[in-house]
Amino acid sequence: MTELLAPSGNIEALKAAISNGCDAIYLGMQKFGARAYSSNFDLESLKEAVTYAHLRNVKIYVTMNTIVFENEVEEMKEQMDELNEICVDGIIVQDLAAFDYLVKNFIDMEAHCSTQMGIDDLDGTLLFKELGAKRVVLSREVEIEKVKEIRRISKMPLEIFVHGALCVSYSGNCLMSGLIGYRSGNRGRCVGSCRKEYELIDKTTDTSLGKSYILSTKDLNTIDYINDLKEIDSLKIEGRMKEPAYVANTVSKYRMALDNKVNKEDKENLNKTFNRTFTKGYMFHEDKKDITNILRPNNFGYEIGRISRIVKDMYEITLTRTLNQNDIIRISHNNEDVNLTVVKLYDKDGNLINKADDVCYIKIKEKLSKGDLVYITKDYLYYKELDSSLEKEFKRFNLNLKVYAFPDSKLIIDAEGLGFNYLYESEEILGEAINNPTTKEQVIKQFSRLNDTIFELGNVDFEESNAFIPAKLLNAARRDIVQGLYDLKLNSQKKRTKTLTAKEKISFAPEKPYLTASVTTKEQYDACVSCGIKEIYFENIIRRNQNDYKKKEGQLLIGGYGGIYHYRKTNPFVADYSLNVVNSVSCYELYRLGAKRVTLSYELNKKQIEDLINAYYEENDGYPALEMIVYGRAPLMFTKYCPMKKMNQCSVCKRSSYELKDEQGTFPVISHDDCTTTILNGKTLNLLDELQSIKGIEAFRLNFTIESKEQVVKIINKALSKLNGGVDKAAFDQQTDTRGHFNKEIL
Repeated sequence: MTELLAPSGNIEALKAAISNGCDAIYLGMQKFGARAYSSNFDLESLKEAVTYAHLRNVKIYVTMNTIVFENEVEEMKEQMDELNEICVDGIIVQDLAAFDYLVKNFIDMEAHCSTQMGIDDLDGTLLFKELGAKRVVLSREVEIEKVKEIRRISKMPLEIFVHGALCVSYSGNCLMSGLIGYRSGNRGRCVGSCRKEYELIDKTTDTSLGKSYILSTKDLNTIDYINDLKEIDSLKIEGRMKEPAYVANTVSKYRMALDNKVNKEDKENLNKTFNRTFTKGYMFHEDKKDITNILRPNNFGYEIGRISRIVKDMYEITLTRTLNQNDIIRISHNNEDVNLTVVKLYDKDGNLINKADDVCYIKIKEKLSKGDLVYITKDYLYYKELDSSLEKEFKRFNLNLKVYAFPDSKLIIDAEGLGFNYLYESEEILGEAINNPTTKEQVIKQFSRLNDTIFELGNVDFEESNAFIPAKLLNAARRDIVQGLYDLKLNSQKKRTKTLTAKEKISFAPEKPYLTASVTTKEQYDACVSCGIKEIYFENIIRRNQNDYKKKEGQLLIGGYGGIYHYRKTNPFVADYSLNVVNSVSCYELYRLGAKRVTLSYELNKKQIEDLINAYYEENDGYPALEMIVYGRAPLMFTKYCPMKKMNQCSVCKRSSYELKDEQGTFPVISHDDCTTTILNGKTLNLLDELQSIKGIEAFRLNFTIESKEQVVKIINKALSKLNGGVDKAAFDQQTDTRGHFNKEIL
């Protein structure tokens, strides 16, 4: 059976999802979940949620898929211990420290690898299967043929996103929100930088290609491909920040589709809750230029007509679909929106009406033009229909009874439900009936009153011998049996823990700090060689989410888990920044997998780096081998999408250079040979003045992207001078440079 996995930001959304047929729920707590701005659950509401779900055979997975700073590791462990006690079915994680604690301590609580880990190939899947994961949530960019191949070869349960909001960047590999606004997507606090308006500038000709929401993706909708999707273990609907009605709508339609009961109208009804217009996604080979809706970043609604005439103080709307009183509509006028609730709706004679199918009239103050398109953003009657589905039993479970009623004996009922047996025995002794012994029909009548439970009455066997059973006793027996079966079901959940074994300690001898460099051009590479840099990352870089693994010689810089699995037995390697390492346990796990050095995340500050090193030393009686990027334009986003193609600049990017511009500044756009894109920070990370004060780092990396050969030489010489204690003038330029998170903690 394919699992339908639904989002829940609160208990109302959880009940809406279960009422409409989901098999499992994913939700977050107040900390460590990648949706910090959702309502989320505390321990008490989570207990209620688990009870409600488990009684209905629905699983609960908790998201703990943020990166975990050193000073949070113990709290993270405590939260997992509490989740195990509550009998949560699984935890979705990104950080290796969270993953490590989960697989090493709990037997029944599954470890699910979050899409934030960036696993998009067979190698990455096999690595985490080996490490003890029970499920991998693949990147949204993986095509369905590859998903099926990974599933077939790895035999690892896979989860994929099938509906809802899309990140334009590979998940877990977006630093835009964090480096610009100090609110990190890897901490669940994304400010939605991709949903902002940007101007695209052709730097070569110094011309503007216009302002638009160029990074704002459409919403995913794959319901037309349900037969392909049925081969995958779990289908995830996005939406932990969405209202219960949205959850009800999307879950019900995908439930119908999985059960072969969906029709064209059902599919169209997905338009009636929040959407940014739809895409079939990379999974089903969407053209890269069609993955975004650059006109608007929020709810689009669906078109129902257009302004056809202006009549005195009213606008005439010619309709293609029905408009009802109390609907909320959006009228697009000169690229601006007029939004209103239709409180009063008129016919051609000026009479108030409740609904219109062909033509109607509305009075509004705003100025509109003939031809302006009209959209419904909230269908009042459809929402009423959804509201009625928010808390009902999607299915009920059979309650089967064997009733034994004999005079001068207790009432005995052997009840079976939810896969359990419960034996009820009354305290009261039954009497003999004088005139009317209790019949089977009377027993059935009292036991059919199950509407406030999850049961429906199934088979009833009744053995009696002229006994009288008071209706009050039958009602009490019904309540006792229901509660007894509930308790058996809930207490059947296991929460076993493992006995831990001592781990091998790994440490490295401290080295005198030195410089490394990563480059993007042969010219930059030659400049680094001429300046004496010994370790240069160029054609030996194995990027995260770019995994066409070829045979390589020598040491590699590896940015993704698939690359580690593929090369760990053939090549020495350094783990790159894109593995998002922010704590000592993550370092240890990467060394255990063979890493020679670990590059720290861009999202650490000076104090957190010190905490990491101290914690590592305490745990391993020695130092970690660390690398740190101290210079260069940080990659804010790596995406399969090509903004150049969207703006009809396909192949022109080879001879022109581009940048995005907003009120914060400019962001260079790097187009790769495979038509993927990196968006760089407009400001250059520059910690060269700090090199003498940063302790415990073996290698300081200079990251060159768009610098000329002359600039590379100049920066290397400046860095060497600073590293050797030179007291020449400051390297930091307030206008062009940033210290990133070095002196400021990210949220």
